[in-house]
Amino acid sequence: MKYYDKLIFKLSKEGRTGYSLPGTCFAAAAVPENLLRAEDPALPQVSEVDVVRHYTNLSQMNFGVDTGFYPLGSCTMKYNPKINEVIANMPGFQGLHPLQPACSVQGALEVYYNMDKALSAITGMAGFTFNPCAGAHGELTGLMIMRQYHLLRGDLKRTKVIVPDSAHGTNPASAAVCGLEVVVVKSNADGLVDVADLKPLLGDDVAGIMMTNPNTLGLFEKEIGEIAALVHECGGLLYYDGANMNPLIGVVRPGDMGFDILHLNLHKSFSTPHGGGGPGSGPVGVCEKLLPILPVPKVVRKEDGSFDVVGSSDKAAGQVSGFLGNFGIILRGYAYILMLGRQNVKLVGKYATLGANYIKESLKDCYKLPIPSICKHEFVFDGLVDDGSRKASDGSVEREGATTLDVAKRLLDFGFHAPTIYFPLLFHQAIMIEPTETESLETLDAFIEVMRKIAAEAAEDPSILKSAPHNAPITRPDETTAARQPVLKFQDEA
Repeated sequence: MKYYDKLIFKLSKEGRTGYSLPGTCFAAAAVPENLLRAEDPALPQVSEVDVVRHYTNLSQMNFGVDTGFYPLGSCTMKYNPKINEVIANMPGFQGLHPLQPACSVQGALEVYYNMDKALSAITGMAGFTFNPCAGAHGELTGLMIMRQYHLLRGDLKRTKVIVPDSAHGTNPASAAVCGLEVVVVKSNADGLVDVADLKPLLGDDVAGIMMTNPNTLGLFEKEIGEIAALVHECGGLLYYDGANMNPLIGVVRPGDMGFDILHLNLHKSFSTPHGGGGPGSGPVGVCEKLLPILPVPKVVRKEDGSFDVVGSSDKAAGQVSGFLGNFGIILRGYAYILMLGRQNVKLVGKYATLGANYIKESLKDCYKLPIPSICKHEFVFDGLVDDGSRKASDGSVEREGATTLDVAKRLLDFGFHAPTIYFPLLFHQAIMIEPTETESLETLDAFIEVMRKIAAEAAEDPSILKSAPHNAPITRPDETTAARQPVLKFQDEA
């Protein structure tokens, strides 16, 4: 074991000090006896240089967008421009408090208002709420709006939500949390919503349908016009899962397809930080007739041009967060839109689509392509063309071939993050790949070269893949046990 691989607890030596807190002029607080520790916490005793090296080495063991290519399907792990961080850390924004009076935060409220207008123009919606703090939170909020719409009309029996079998897993989960019944519509052989299967599901008990377009296979739902007409005809609403909005930016608007409600992931489509449990932002947009149902509080512009916050509404679908959402993330997304401008924002979807099709066509002879259609921002392979498996003359297995998991593990040895694997569930060995518009041709070519090398290794000697990664601190942990029985604190085995 290398010196810097040791946990900081193993470097601890009694009497060493890494930092001394300055003295205080405040009197000691009277802490209730029942809240006091019986003994000092067992913190490591290390020097300052050990602390610095510990956290620096940990940071270098992590993989992120700033360190390498992240082709994670349906998650749009695009680069976060540093100008976003500069703007979000400006003192006039960073030091705000949500309980300040509106007159003292006019600049921040104007950001909310302008971001509302920008996203409405990009998506074809009439207005947004920024209160939801994540994509799934946005889904729940959108379904609350859908349910409230029907309740206000006295249409109490609309309790069913139709969800495609290729949908993101959060779709049925959000519907269930909202107290709605999930009805699954099947995909056809082309990977699109089967309109023939949809028609019998429609009725006066349907609240709406949840879709993402392009769908999880990266395919554009060509029948969306007919689907919208059918759902509206039966009295339902269309909900758009904005997780796959990236290829549509500047090209086509969900509102023009007939969607009534939409959520966006600012941490996917609009370049704000993503992963690690937060922060996130899942603003929800609606069509004109649903504007009064948007959750409160919300920012409005008064006749004198100033901005205010409306905190209550008789028709609103409740309140989904304490204040106005994650302002720092909204600000970053707004900076991204302003940086691109009306002209260049139209290129986002086109470049994302171009990159995905370039990789797909370059690898389809090595990896199984179940649906050969032109894709949008992402596409799905179904394992390797030749996984290296071999059978003996008697039919028994002589050599186990490489799997999708093995391909993902091997990619780590070459400095690439793995794509999404085993999802969507439509394919047994699914590999979902999504480059973004921010990646260069050189990066895409390097990724293609490595994927081809891995395919060759699988065909010739799959054991190379099965023992990968070879250069990582941890190789093949028991992921199920780690998820179900996580060890969250240091345990000294000595």
